[in-house]
Amino acid sequence: MLSSVVLYTSANLCVKELSHLGTFQLVFLRSTVSLLLCVIYLKRAGIPLLGNNRKWLFVRGFVGMVALSGFFHTVKHIPLASATVIQYFSPVFTVLLALFFLKERVHKAQWLFLGLALAGIVMVKGFDPRVTWAMWGLGMTSACLAAVAYLATMKCRDTDHPVGVVVWFHMLAVPIMGVLSVGEWVPMADVDWGLALAIGVLSIVAQVLMTVALHNEDAGMVMPFKYLGAVLALAVGWWGYGEHMSTLSLAGMALVVASIVANTVLKARLKPSSAA
Repeated sequence: MLSSVVLYTSANLCVKELSHLGTFQLVFLRSTVSLLLCVIYLKRAGIPLLGNNRKWLFVRGFVGMVALSGFFHTVKHIPLASATVIQYFSPVFTVLLALFFLKERVHKAQWLFLGLALAGIVMVKGFDPRVTWAMWGLGMTSACLAAVAYLATMKCRDTDHPVGVVVWFHMLAVPIMGVLSVGEWVPMADVDWGLALAIGVLSIVAQVLMTVALHNEDAGMVMPFKYLGAVLALAVGWWGYGEHMSTLSLAGMALVVASIVANTVLKARLKPSSAA
């Protein structure tokens, strides 16, 4: 999980370095590389490319594509740490979606943690003038759509291979983002092509490592490490781009991360009792 966090942060750093490219172009380049790697893996493993649960695979792919586009756009226009922390609000939306669509029970303490996380997100916006309401709203929308994508992934976990689930995202993103990027395509230098390749490779390897971690260890043990990505993003933004944060903005980020980690640990501890 730690390796996954480092690789995801590195991929986001590459996105930040390519801020002069259009958002659609970035998503297209990232998805092209990842699609090639996914197809090679599925072909060698003898796994059908289109999978089984195609309705939910389509939902996961399309919604995930829109969510990633929104996240990339926020990374380009607001501090890296702020964009990352807002995206980490997606577990809150996941809990709410699971409550209504999967009829999962929500512990009273979880409501407290989710409320604190929301307060932290509002603090990040309220005390950082570089985060406009438009970018804040886009980041929150992206986080909500990421939660929908996660819900769709849960619907497919008993019917399709993890890579088979991921590949739908890229199969949809390559043609759609390719068409949308035609009108805004920015000529790329050699270093840009290298960074674009790095985004695709780093992202897919990070996703695989996270999947392996979740398959081999309890989620409550490994998921909290994911949120160290916020600390890495803060450090990279601070030292690499001079993205200094006010004390209150830092407090808001800390509140979000602490609340989401506490909610993750609580959910993991409640699972054994629910099963019993």
